[in-house]
Amino acid sequence: MNQEKAADGQGKTPKIRLRGVKKSFGDNHVLRGIDLDIGEGESIVVIGGSGTGKSVLLKCILGLLRPDEGLIEVDGEDVSRLRGKDLERMRRKFGMLFQNAALFDSLPVWENVAFGLIEGDRMNKKEAHKIALQKLAAVGLDEEVAGLFPAELSGGMKKRVGLARAIATNPEIVFFDEPTTGLDPIMGDVINDLIVQIVHDLGASALSITHDMASARKIAHRITMLYQGRLIWSGTVAEIDTTDNAYVKQFIHGHAEGPIAMPVLRP
Repeated sequence: MNQEKAADGQGKTPKIRLRGVKKSFGDNHVLRGIDLDIGEGESIVVIGGSGTGKSVLLKCILGLLRPDEGLIEVDGEDVSRLRGKDLERMRRKFGMLFQNAALFDSLPVWENVAFGLIEGDRMNKKEAHKIALQKLAAVGLDEEVAGLFPAELSGGMKKRVGLARAIATNPEIVFFDEPTTGLDPIMGDVINDLIVQIVHDLGASALSITHDMASARKIAHRITMLYQGRLIWSGTVAEIDTTDNAYVKQFIHGHAEGPIAMPVLRP
């Protein structure tokens, strides 16, 4: 997937469009003017260190946080102007895989997967159960897992259930928040393969945030780096390994020495 171009997205209105997006919390200027386009069917990965504003960026697009300045459009609609039912309608276009899966401990797996169908779409439980089983099968989990509770699942299984929930409503856009965090390299690659396949099958646009360069390389059409509240580089997967950008080179190779200074307390 990462070597392919996004399907038929050229020249069309971007699925998601950001211009000059700023967000501060007091004196902490988290986003300092973000410009980003995500085309229909395109998979974008945002890389960057902890605390650089990646999660704030997602929350602004979802309308959970309102930017202080700038424009955020989804299918040409200004998210910041939406309220109430219009905002909920827009959010129904999204699915999200949370960093730690964020499953409800008190619900069995199938109800976790079907939560949006039951609570959001008011679907009856019989039909929701049927769809939940289909989505679990799509991530490689069988019917026996459907009746288990989250506490009975391994970390990799929880991620798969979270992924099944993210796609249960057949969203047009899927967000992936650190999709491989806490997983061993093999299970991480399994999740990457599932993301590639599922995004392709849905024809969805995808926005992922991650520290994991193996994941970024596999699931992205384009990679962009967020540093100190700004997107400082954007390019294809192939281009990231040939860039002269010192910040990107330091990050992708994990070097302690470089322009990105990490505060370390020394005795």
